[in-house]
Amino acid sequence: MCGIVGIVSPAPVRNRALLEDMRDTLRHRGPDDAGAWWSSDGGVGFGHRRLAILDLTPGGRQPMLDATGQVSLVFNGEIYNHADLRRELESQGARFRSTSDTEVLLEAYLAWGTDCLDRLSGMFAFAIWDGREKLAFLARDRAGEKPLYYHHDPVGGALRFASEIKALLADPAVPRRIDPVALNHYLAYGYVPGDACMLRGLNKLPQGCAMTYRPATGELHRWRYWQLPQAEPPRTADAEELTDRLEALLRESVRRQLVADVPVGVLLSGGTDSSLVTAIAAEVSSSPVRTFTIRFPGHGSYDEGPYARRVAEHFGTRHTELIAQPATVELLPALAKQYDEPMADSSMVPTYLVSRAIREHATVALGGDGGDELFGGYPPHRWVQQMQALRRFLPGPLREALRTVLRRWMPVGRFGRNFALGVLADVPGSITQINTHFDPAARAGLLARDITRRLHGRLGEPEAYKAALQINRPSILQRITTMDFRSYLVDDILVKVDRAAMLTSLEVRAPFLDPSIIEFAYGGVPDSLRATRHEKKILPRRLMERLGPTDLDYRRKQGFSLPLHAWFRGPWGDFCRDVLRDADTRLFRREKIETLLAQQRGGRRHTQRLFTLTMFELWRREYRALPPE
Repeated sequence: MCGIVGIVSPAPVRNRALLEDMRDTLRHRGPDDAGAWWSSDGGVGFGHRRLAILDLTPGGRQPMLDATGQVSLVFNGEIYNHADLRRELESQGARFRSTSDTEVLLEAYLAWGTDCLDRLSGMFAFAIWDGREKLAFLARDRAGEKPLYYHHDPVGGALRFASEIKALLADPAVPRRIDPVALNHYLAYGYVPGDACMLRGLNKLPQGCAMTYRPATGELHRWRYWQLPQAEPPRTADAEELTDRLEALLRESVRRQLVADVPVGVLLSGGTDSSLVTAIAAEVSSSPVRTFTIRFPGHGSYDEGPYARRVAEHFGTRHTELIAQPATVELLPALAKQYDEPMADSSMVPTYLVSRAIREHATVALGGDGGDELFGGYPPHRWVQQMQALRRFLPGPLREALRTVLRRWMPVGRFGRNFALGVLADVPGSITQINTHFDPAARAGLLARDITRRLHGRLGEPEAYKAALQINRPSILQRITTMDFRSYLVDDILVKVDRAAMLTSLEVRAPFLDPSIIEFAYGGVPDSLRATRHEKKILPRRLMERLGPTDLDYRRKQGFSLPLHAWFRGPWGDFCRDVLRDADTRLFRREKIETLLAQQRGGRRHTQRLFTLTMFELWRREYRALPPE
């Protein structure tokens, strides 16, 4: 796990010190070592911060060059099948100087070119400069576990890339103007999706994508090298056989992801996914497994501590509990700075706290991320099927009339509004409606008039974007889980975990996101064993009932969640109110924010909306982001 940066320019770079400035903003991602490399003509520079996980010797240092010195690599992540690839490459004549997976990746490129991506199993973001072809090659893993941002200068032609936006912003030439389209998306769902960024002119390389850049011609080509498989579930589903298959796949994934030359732990929330990872880690590990959880005493279902403790006792792990307190509101400005773009997921706080606790004992942690998206573990995965059943009793014209009435007489903040509007929408609309923070009308009322003018006719784009992610899927469950994998997972969950953990220099791995498990879940498991109107995450729960303690309720769903509504009645509410009263009026209408605050005090549920706005304002201050021109 590391931090990478680079500059690829058609002309020699005059200020070479800039590369090291960019690199060292990522010290938290790699405290163990630092390296830099420049091409002989001075047009290409790579920088690297190292968190040593495999091959702790200098043999794993980066940037790494091939034997001829013409091909250079910087790499962030882990290649879990590196041992298999090493044997295959050695059989073809490759000779290795280290035991690192970095060198395996370099040799894989030398042997197979950009087709090496088809052979990689792991989490990664990397860049290669091929001096033979005068070509830069960048890629990101299938699920998007590791981040990669870039800025292509339309005037000078230089391409800059980095693991985090803050590294790009070390260059004063990179713009800091807010993109109103990205802001519209953020207000809708609490994160910026796809290849967009909150700062105009910056982009993310999407999950499962690669790109090449030729500085001599300015040609930048991006393509998707992997996609989710189409659903091809067996005609006759044998639940026991599929449970056996999931167990075998997960065992192999956990076994490979436990490999490290440093201590490894498990993030144990007490839910099904992290409990399964714990169960299998305890089985395949040659030493006692360390597990870690965070508690919220006095907050009912938010306190997963007793469940995590029971799982830890059952599997004989060395268990550590951390108690979270409302005083953690003080962390919000630091987290806003760490997250590169505004993020409205309050579980970033417990994720950071538990990562900090783990880092005192381990450098790597395994978690349960991805299980909900793959196997239908979120409440909306049931709700959309319930909506579909109810929709059959309501003719289309009646649904549209009721939606019009509901929007007018059931204001934002009333419990059940999104569900009711979802029932009355068509299938794509019902899916996109559920987790909306501010719908198009609410966004139009909240945004400053100049911003709404810029977005004229485009306020509904966030919902349209999510609807487009659902196409060509045969069932409503396939639609919503596909949308979640391609949006919520990559742009919220994985960002949250990566930034929170890397702020503490901790590497977090996700066994459920092994390509074989992703393809099994989406291509081989029928809906009836993923989620129905009444149950969710059916197949993993069957496996957990087989492996785990029999006295736990595996139908629960909480994870590392924050009791945000309760905390808002104390210091958190006061903090957010103070922040929002200084919000930039060039972006938001002050009177609308005051209305939201007053309604919250009067009993409306605007907690998540106010937190969404607070995190944006904190981010804007930390990054000195400017309104659109």
